[in-house]
Amino acid sequence: MEEDMDEGQTQKGCGECCLKCLRGIPYPSLVATILLYAGVALFCGCGHEALTGTVTILQNYFEVIRAPGDGVDVFTMIDIIKYVIYGIASAFFVYGILLMVEGFFTSGAIKDLYGDFKITTCGRCVSAWFILLTYIFMLAWLGVTAFTSLPVFVYFNIWTICQNATLLEGASLCLDPRQFGVVTIGEEKTVCAGSEKFYKMCVSTELDMTFHLFVCALAGAGAAVIAMIHYLMVLSANWAYVKDACKMQKYEDIKSKEEQELHDIHSTRSKERLNAYT
Repeated sequence: MEEDMDEGQTQKGCGECCLKCLRGIPYPSLVATILLYAGVALFCGCGHEALTGTVTILQNYFEVIRAPGDGVDVFTMIDIIKYVIYGIASAFFVYGILLMVEGFFTSGAIKDLYGDFKITTCGRCVSAWFILLTYIFMLAWLGVTAFTSLPVFVYFNIWTICQNATLLEGASLCLDPRQFGVVTIGEEKTVCAGSEKFYKMCVSTELDMTFHLFVCALAGAGAAVIAMIHYLMVLSANWAYVKDACKMQKYEDIKSKEEQELHDIHSTRSKERLNAYT
């Protein structure tokens, strides 16, 4: 009987501990972190593969070759953008963890888990710094979203030209990479409707896949923007909590000091009365 009671108390204690742990999770920060990771992964993965597909299309159908030596051409720019994508993936993986940790330590549930705590000036500065940094990153992701929309627009135009050339027989439609700044003005790499290269490009899987990969990358950048906005709301709420907790902390310190003074006064008077009676 006693063993059953002990087992029931143990299960109850484990259940209460699990509930406290669940209450200690900052769910708004968790949702924002998941959204950020999903958006960054979608943008970096799809963007990287879309750039690889772009290189394949330029080399196979437009016969664009790399510049000899250390010259800067479209392929060099694509390689640089790929390295930027690697940096974005690494940086925001770490930044998401930092924001999640900040959410844990400024959540009100942590106070219930670990008892009362002191709000330091450093803690308030860290919260304010995260708000500023997240706002800057939000603006940066807005710029990335606008930049990602450019290849989506270009590939949509190419896809539209292919569709029109298929529907309108004998139409004089051409694709000139010079219009998009891919090659220099002196290079003529035009591909027109009716040619074998134009037909192969329009029916190829590379064009369709690259277009949809850029669309997914654009969606990922938009998700990252939404995650940054969500983080701003969470951080602002945490900042308000930290500010209120700081005021409450000062009030409790003053109240404790006054109670201690009153206790000392009562103790002194009691001793004086006792001495006078004696």
